[in-house]
Formats: sequence, structure tokens, C-alpha cells
Amino acid sequence: MGIIDTRVCIDDMFGPLDCKLDPSNRWNGWLSPHFTLANARKLSAQTLDAFDDYGMDVDTIHVIDGRADSAETVHVIEGGMRDGEPLGVAVRINWRALARGEEDAVSTGKANAKDRRKAAGGRKPGGRGARQAVVIHVRWQWFGEEGGSSVTVERPGKDGLYSIGGWEWTWHFASWWCVCGQAQDWHELECENCGLTRETRIEDPNPAKVTAYEMAGILRAFAPEATSALVDLTDRGYVFAVFAGDTEIDTADDTGPFDTETLGAVDAAIREVTGYHGGRAELTSVWEHVPDAGSGLVYRVTFPAPLQ
Repeated sequence: MGIIDTRVCIDDMFGPLDCKLDPSNRWNGWLSPHFTLANARKLSAQTLDAFDDYGMDVDTIHVIDGRADSAETVHVIEGGMRDGEPLGVAVRINWRALARGEEDAVSTGKANAKDRRKAAGGRKPGGRGARQAVVIHVRWQWFGEEGGSSVTVERPGKDGLYSIGGWEWTWHFASWWCVCGQAQDWHELECENCGLTRETRIEDPNPAKVTAYEMAGILRAFAPEATSALVDLTDRGYVFAVFAGDTEIDTADDTGPFDTETLGAVDAAIREVTGYHGGRAELTSVWEHVPDAGSGLVYRVTFPAPLQ
């Protein structure tokens, strides 16, 4: 198959992100994606959010910007505390050497007090030369134990793309849901069940409407009569009631038509938007707000008509 354009994710933590990859280049079944700098920035933001939630169990990606004629700079990436001592990575960048393609233009190491003073009061990347970026990968759980391998500079390949997490992270294909309820890997442009294409399965690409189609497809595979659902968008969102007209469908795992995995798939579809594609505003601007004593973020999602 060779190199393809697709999207990848790691559960609902990282992604979905556009990338290029070779589907045959796998590590224990997992994918090795290559990202543009723009998508490396998106991934960086996601890793920093995850670090805030989970601490040093999460790797972080950092993008540092400068210019080809910037003066040499020092940057400190803080990582919290371990055994009463502050953790930090010092990144020293010789921007002019980087522009010349010199391998040692970027160096990393443990941040000390001097590094922190330089980063706090030192010069910032300036100049008017070509824009440059340095991408740093920090593996906090191994920091200080594996030497240089715990911090690496992710250099772009000849194609200008960054391989982040390849042969290391559990990347897998992101999916799109057809209105018939069939899930497809992102690069599979036609639904193998009904023949609709990814681009034509819905007319309006508004995230709220896309998500309503996805929710309907997931739920109607088990309850074809489903017409709407109630979701609570507190935190990143979850579904808590499903209706057929005015009648609520039993969502209990042992008595209703849905199992935990099905409802979890619906939650994942909601969280793709609230977590990665603009936040709750993308949904609340379209979905119907429902007054609720327990939450101010309950919305009704009305499903599109079933595919004929």
C-alpha cells in the first residue's frame, strides 16, 4: 500500500490527528505516524493537558519557535517535583547552527538553577530570518534514569514531517461513522456496508451535526427506533438517556439493548469534539439546551432520519 494519508488517535487521549504513515510499518500492531508541524503543535497541546491531569505518567511534546538569525537561547521545560527536587529539562538552541543543518545545534539536559535563571531572564528568539521550530519529546517517567533517551529532539524527515511516538506509542487509526452505523478507518473513503463515501455521508460538516450522525449510527445498530438522546457536557461529555420519540429506551447494561461498549463509543464521539475540535461551543450552538436540576450543560441531540 505504501504511504497513505489518514488520521490516528490514542483512545480518547490524543488525536484524532491528520498524518502520513505506512500501514505495514507496525510495532506490536501499533502505527507509526508522521505529522506536519501544525499537527505536532496540536499534539503538544494535548500532551500538556494530559500532563496536567496525570503528571509524570504522560510524555510531553514541546514546540519551541525561533528564526534562522536568532541569538542562542536556553529554554526550561518544567516537570514538577520528584523526591522533593524540581524536575526540569534545559534546551539550548543555537538557531544559526540549526539553520545550517548542524546536528549539535540543539542540546538537552537536566535544568539547574543557572539554566532556570537564563530561561527566566535571558534573551528570547528574535531576528527576522526564516521561521524555525524545535520539537522536544520528554519521557518524564524515565527522566533522570535513562540518560539522553528520556529527552529527544524530534527532527523532521526529508519530507518535513515529524515522527512522534512511532514504535513507542499505541497509535491506531481514527474512525469515521457512516449513517448506516458502520465504522471505517479514516482513510477508507467508502463505506463497505452501504457504499456512501466519507465526504458525502452528511451534507453539513458542522461538528454538532456530524456527531449527531455518528451517535445515531452507533445506537441504531442496537435500537433502530432511536430518535434522540440527552447528553451532559460536563467535563468532556457523556450520554445518559436515549429516546424513541417520547419513550425513553432502557440503557441499563443488563436489561436494555445497549452494552457498556456501545454507550462508551457514543461518549467517545462526543469527546472528539469537546476534547479536540473546538470544545463545547461547537455543540451547544446547535444542540437544544434542556433545563436540568443537576447540571446546566444538558442538551438534547436529535438524530437525522434513518438511511433508506
